[in-house]
Amino acid sequence: MSADWFRRRFLPRGPLPAQRPPRPRASPVPYRRPRFLRGSGSSSGTADASRRPDARPVRSPVRGRSLPWNAGYAEIINAEKSEFNEDQAACGKLCIRRCEFGVEEDQEWLTLCSEEFLTGHYWALFDGHGGPAAAILAANTLHSCLRRQLEAVVEGMVATQPPMHLSGRCVCPSDPQFVEEKGIRTEDLVIGALESAFQECDEVIGRELEASGQVGGCTALVAVSLKGKLYVANAGDSRAILVRRDEVRPLSSEFTPETERQRIQQLAFIYPELLAGEFTRLEFPRRLKGDDLGQKVLFRDHHMSGWSYKCVEKSDLKYPLIHGQGRQARLLGTLAVSRGLGDHQLRVLDTNIQLKPFLLSVPQVTVLDMDQLEPQEEDVVVMATDGLWDVLSNEQVARLVQSFLLGNREDPHRYCSCWGSAWTWVSTSSNIKKYREDITAEESG
Repeated sequence: MSADWFRRRFLPRGPLPAQRPPRPRASPVPYRRPRFLRGSGSSSGTADASRRPDARPVRSPVRGRSLPWNAGYAEIINAEKSEFNEDQAACGKLCIRRCEFGVEEDQEWLTLCSEEFLTGHYWALFDGHGGPAAAILAANTLHSCLRRQLEAVVEGMVATQPPMHLSGRCVCPSDPQFVEEKGIRTEDLVIGALESAFQECDEVIGRELEASGQVGGCTALVAVSLKGKLYVANAGDSRAILVRRDEVRPLSSEFTPETERQRIQQLAFIYPELLAGEFTRLEFPRRLKGDDLGQKVLFRDHHMSGWSYKCVEKSDLKYPLIHGQGRQARLLGTLAVSRGLGDHQLRVLDTNIQLKPFLLSVPQVTVLDMDQLEPQEEDVVVMATDGLWDVLSNEQVARLVQSFLLGNREDPHRYCSCWGSAWTWVSTSSNIKKYREDITAEESG
């Protein structure tokens, strides 16, 4: 992204435009739950719990409906926080076609016979905010974006080493050496495809929501199994973990205003116009008051991981760019995440200050080599939105999953049934009764 493009896209020229009148709020796609939930109701294991006034309905696929890799899935309704469940999910098989280059300039896309397809599997969770539209669009779009991006580089993926020129031409005899020196591997092409797919999907969501006069965004957590590796791409505050007999391994990092403080502050330092004189980019332990003027207080800026002291000036009394701690931390007093898809129209309340310049749609990608891991039957990957991780630790979730799987060794559907039964306990436990959040989880064994 060039500086000129950034200025043209986000920095105002002259007076701020007046707020546009709202457009008709026609949904870009019909509201619906994931396809694999069709025909399902509340989990069978929750029958007794559902009669309790404090219980929350749990939905999971009907027994016997298999998902890729025997994955299990369940979601907890959001305690009437909103009319719709804003979380969405998707999973399926990726069939990547091969691009044949001929002597003509045009490229012909050929569907090869099934055994020559490069295939993989895809799982995704989308945690929506500001309405369900962005999450629905992401669930219906991101996998297609990813397939297109992978098809664009598939020739490099199947080569022993990614070639300098995808067409096979050798302009410089030392090209293979340059590629090797850069350490470019097949997995780097998949990572690049995931990053580009997130970016493409974000642009699609922006266009669709603007056309329909809607707002909203979502986080995205994606897992892709391809050529013996598992790729976990995260943009937001959802989380994935690997649960093994003697190990719980994080497969993603959360992106919040707190964890990305320095990146966000640096952007405000380079482009102070983005704050429109309404916010201070500096961080203080608390919101400063008039009585703090002239006092030396703790602070930190974009270049600092530590703290220092400064004499408080009048400009420091403005509302902070990042305010609050933990789950209460907000970007520009509005948003609790710093990466995700959508939110192109989101502005600070009663202003024309955009949040989108501070939000990244690019995910962080973790690669797990399945051959080196030597997975065992009881190893599982757990993916869940922030609602779960706000009330349960990695270790608590691991114990919950392991306990169910060990107690149901003879059940051929145990992986598929795990979350529906697990949520029976979670949805009625004391630490989650009053938690008003959508919670969605997916597990692959």
